[in-house]
Amino acid sequence: MKQITSIGEILFDLYGGEKRIGGAPFNFIYHIINLTGNGNFISRIGNDRLGKDILEFLKFHNISSYYIQIDIKHPTGEASAKLDEGKIPEWTIMPDTAYDFIQLSQEVKELIDNYTSCVYYGTLAQRSNESRNTIQSLFNSEVKYFCDLNIRQNFYKKEIIERSLKAANVVKLNYDELKLIADLLFNHVKAPFKLEDEDFARLIIKKFNIDLLCVTMGENGAILYKGNDSYHCKVNVKLDEIIDTVGAGDAYSVILCIGYLKNWNIKKINILACDFASEIIKIKGALPSDNSLYNEFRKKINTA
Repeated sequence: MKQITSIGEILFDLYGGEKRIGGAPFNFIYHIINLTGNGNFISRIGNDRLGKDILEFLKFHNISSYYIQIDIKHPTGEASAKLDEGKIPEWTIMPDTAYDFIQLSQEVKELIDNYTSCVYYGTLAQRSNESRNTIQSLFNSEVKYFCDLNIRQNFYKKEIIERSLKAANVVKLNYDELKLIADLLFNHVKAPFKLEDEDFARLIIKKFNIDLLCVTMGENGAILYKGNDSYHCKVNVKLDEIIDTVGAGDAYSVILCIGYLKNWNIKKINILACDFASEIIKIKGALPSDNSLYNEFRKKINTA
């Protein structure tokens, strides 16, 4: 059976005096596996203590490490975060780590060509030549492509964003990334820049031939665009319920991807995706320590 495959960074998030396993591509596939029972993850870790911790975590949670490459020269990735007043993380990400050197192995090629229905990718792991070449070499298969931009710090280039958008069937970005694209790719930012003006979203869809485009807006929810239709869903969470927002976007992406592959209508996708993201911001970190959180959403997915 063909499955969803995620490729990119796996690392440790360091914040609040703790370390937690993370990286958007890993958070995404962790949720996918827990919600659907299937999923593949391609990444690279160092031959160090943090790398061993990751392998132990995967084994404990019954997640395959078959496509996790071991790098003897570069360390496992790390990212440190400070939460602002709105409990939104500001990240500092270590450069030149193992996930920057993901290799295109024969096993990876066979996985994408023969056992994958959709490939998830972002831009952070494309900051280096080797991982970028590996990820972009996968753009030529007869599968669906989900691009979650996840632009971090200065780890992006115009060419990377353009190539990533061009390959994608589904794109998820946040409001700040939308403004960045307006300036970087179209050299055009309206003053004031208003999301209510759907013309720009339609322009991105048309230029890159995108099936489904989502713009997330934090506490203001998300807008989902498909063809001539759009649907805005607000997040129904009380301020005192929010622990932190780490991983909220990754959680949204999971339902967005599943809903797209199941051909749900955009209202249903957006409501359920916002609901799932809302549950994640009520816990500490991106991944639940109690997997019972998935039960309700697994039922909704399977009965859809």
